[in-house]
Amino acid sequence: MASMLQDDGLLAADSQLPFSHFVPKAKRCIYLFMEGGPSQMDLCDPKPKLNELDGQPMPESLLNEIKFAFIQKESARLMGSPRRFQRYGECGMELSELMPHISTCADDIALVRSMHCDQFNHLPGQLLMLSGSPLQGWPTLGSWLNYGLGSESKNLPSYVAMTTLGRGLPGGASSWSSGFLPSQYSGTLFRNQGSPVLNLANPPGVSRDVQSRSLQAINDLNRERFDRIGNPEIASRIEAYELAFRMQQTAPELLDLSGESKATLEAYGLDRPDTAKDTTAGFMGSYARNCLLARRMIERGVRFVTLFLSTWDHHSGLDSGLERYTQISDQPVTALLKDLKQRGLLDETLVVWGGEFGRTPLGENRANFKTVTGRDHHPYSFSMWLAGGGVKGGQVIGETDEIGWGVAKDPVHVHDLHATLLHLFGLDHERLTYRFQGRDFRLTDVAGNIVNQLLT
Repeated sequence: MASMLQDDGLLAADSQLPFSHFVPKAKRCIYLFMEGGPSQMDLCDPKPKLNELDGQPMPESLLNEIKFAFIQKESARLMGSPRRFQRYGECGMELSELMPHISTCADDIALVRSMHCDQFNHLPGQLLMLSGSPLQGWPTLGSWLNYGLGSESKNLPSYVAMTTLGRGLPGGASSWSSGFLPSQYSGTLFRNQGSPVLNLANPPGVSRDVQSRSLQAINDLNRERFDRIGNPEIASRIEAYELAFRMQQTAPELLDLSGESKATLEAYGLDRPDTAKDTTAGFMGSYARNCLLARRMIERGVRFVTLFLSTWDHHSGLDSGLERYTQISDQPVTALLKDLKQRGLLDETLVVWGGEFGRTPLGENRANFKTVTGRDHHPYSFSMWLAGGGVKGGQVIGETDEIGWGVAKDPVHVHDLHATLLHLFGLDHERLTYRFQGRDFRLTDVAGNIVNQLLT
């Protein structure tokens, strides 16, 4: 009721809603998921000592009981980074030459260099980062927020996912699934051109009036069935039909960029030339468009948007791969941050950037590789950054050791990150629960501590 009163202007917009545990700082989130695991020591965690030790073996004590996806321990060697780092902003944040645009936002972002987790393969790592569990079937972060806070939009989904994919996502639809929560809280996969959702438009010869009467008949039958058996998935089905009907009017307008200024389109880089001849051809425009659409979505009440960019999984060709993917993403991500800030939206919009883990300070020496030009998966220390939505920008949180192997100061586990994100939305991660199969589940499972350094 409080939400409805706010919509009608009868309750102050900043009033604490009954479904929040305390007053939130963030109202919406854009999650920039860099699938594959970006190399932190080449982007945002400089390691001069690692460069000094380039080509040297790892201390045997560090390799004991350590698992790798592909590296052969016995012949593994440390591999430095050729990237040049500089300090940016009043905060003096050190960032790589590969991030020339985002470096101009250094004072707005909080860089966490001490992330860690316990999953070293992509599927369980991505599931853990997105849902708090390495197992399929758990609700993702956007679903938990949708369940806990409800939707701000009547005509668009509360939770949307968009993809720019090379090899694809290992988890597929699990990456935006509602898991064991009712399916009405699941993410909706949008395309960035044409019909945003397949089969959204009416078939030829079917008028809106005919469709409306058909939908009413179907929903009447569904409600009768729901009254008899009480299956919550029937209620989700009714809501999905009604939302799809409303989206037929609003979704095409969302994708129509004709009202955006030329300066905005240029800032995001929609028309940047893309000469790639590999599986990433067309990514420059596609990812830039997704970033701009993310801003348009949150303006229209979408609570949670995830943008997937695949793949940062550079077991070989690390240098050229990083150059390509930062070229694709650095400009539009920066434009998104500046656009949100200029429009007064950043204070209430949380932006998160990162992958499922990082990369090793060791070069990958897989048996069938003639030369060592990449890095393996590394869950023991990696970097992410956050901005807006109650996050204190212009700071670096945590440290890794001198070669980037492990966390040396202020460790932040994935569960800690999730606890903090929920806190920013006014939710206590220990109280946001859902009973399933006889116990109360939560996003952070049985762990998680709020990272107070991140908070304004």
